[in-house]
Amino acid sequence: MSWKKSIFSAALGVGLTLAGIAYAEEPQTGGTLNIRINSDIRGTDGLNRDGNTDTVLHHIFETLVAYREDLTIGPLLAESWEVSHDGKTYTFKIREGATYHNGEPVKAADVKWNWDRRVAAGQEWFCNSFFDGSQGLKVEAIETPDDRTVVFRINEPNALFLAQLANIQCNGWIASPKNVGADGKWNPDLAIGTGPFKLKEWQKGQYIALERNADYKPVKEKMSGLAGNRTPYVDDVKFLVIPDTSASETALFAGQIDILPNLEASRIEETKERGVTVLSTPGLAFTPLLIQTKDPLLSNVKMRQAIAHAIDFAQIANARTNGMSAFNPSGVAQASAFFDDDFLNWPKYDLEATKALLAEAGYKGETIKIQTNTRYQGMYENGVLTQAMLAAAGINADLEVLDWAAQLDNYLAGKFQIQAFGYSARLDPSLMYGVILGDKSTDPTAQWDNKEAFDLYLKSTKTTDFEERKAVFKRIHALMAQEVPILGLYYEPVTDAVNANVKGYNVWPADKTRAWGVWKSK
Repeated sequence: MSWKKSIFSAALGVGLTLAGIAYAEEPQTGGTLNIRINSDIRGTDGLNRDGNTDTVLHHIFETLVAYREDLTIGPLLAESWEVSHDGKTYTFKIREGATYHNGEPVKAADVKWNWDRRVAAGQEWFCNSFFDGSQGLKVEAIETPDDRTVVFRINEPNALFLAQLANIQCNGWIASPKNVGADGKWNPDLAIGTGPFKLKEWQKGQYIALERNADYKPVKEKMSGLAGNRTPYVDDVKFLVIPDTSASETALFAGQIDILPNLEASRIEETKERGVTVLSTPGLAFTPLLIQTKDPLLSNVKMRQAIAHAIDFAQIANARTNGMSAFNPSGVAQASAFFDDDFLNWPKYDLEATKALLAEAGYKGETIKIQTNTRYQGMYENGVLTQAMLAAAGINADLEVLDWAAQLDNYLAGKFQIQAFGYSARLDPSLMYGVILGDKSTDPTAQWDNKEAFDLYLKSTKTTDFEERKAVFKRIHALMAQEVPILGLYYEPVTDAVNANVKGYNVWPADKTRAWGVWKSK
């Protein structure tokens, strides 16, 4: 079985299905769909990004290919593609009739222009390392034999090439060159794409308003995940910035917002009692505690092991998800076909072991700061619980509550000791390990600098056999359990609250809100 078809088969095999609502009525056009986001987007160029930025921009722009709901790769801006026999040449055919929001047709040369621009951004585009050969895969050339044909030539067969093109966090979508001025810089007030919605207005810190692209001509495949038919029905989509969790729930119950993504698990029953629909499915968004292994104190593996033994991970997972998700320290989610109980092997909760390891590490009561924020309720509560557990184990830990933007900047610069964090969904374990692993001297966001593990990660990207890939992932996890470079907690369940007049909306493991294919009853 190929990895593309097996990646989500485990979830299907145990009877898990994507939650959604089936409607007999025909879609209706018109109206405004209001969606809550907990922080503003960081920009429109796709380089300065976070999860909210990704969500909004993927309504405006389109990648050549995209993930379906079963986590296989489907068509989007490219209606089809062919792979050469040697696995090193990919030929894409741009969707017939595809135009930008300004009416200009999409040309193959634009694909190359977008690619060259991202590559020229260097480390500013954090996905550059996925394609420059430093992680095995290298895009050696892009050719445009005609206006609708784009040819990518890579250095060697790679199991993840299409997956990386579809990588949600890479924002490898195709934008009009008109977004860039004569000075070569992206105009921050523009977002001219090919997607089902156009940027209408961005009131910083308040909302991002999109309007329906009436000229949108979708690919013929049915809507699935981010792939296929993205026909828009509502006239407008407004992403409302509501930082406070309680305020967002109040807005939902008052009808001021239609969709509340990431509903707190503890609030599900009350939300249902108020007549609001709650949709849920197992997720792929990884919630860990990051450890700065270059920190003078935490560079000692015995210190990191002591911390691991001091934390009751199962208790944190149960408390935070209301029992919906179990503890998982690995880069392989329970929803993945690759998962089995071997990925749960981890230092056990054992305060005596902590005490012994602290003595071996020569710990003298030095303060360890745990960075967190109140913008993301889960990160804050994980920080609070961790601080309390470490204190109970004799580790002097302080909670440092920062503004989310400041914490994210610290993550990007590697400026922390421990940080409560969350990775948005990566739809293949190799993609998750590719984010965690790396050379800290050149990539401050890399959490684990280990050559053996990195080489295993590279092997996982080149191996297409399902069982071989699974064995590689297990070897990576065994090394992680020894070195403890990161403290995985759980994978967030995808739980969205949707008001009753919203039709056609569903959730999926990638945890990305989608406003296309959705309408409101009148």
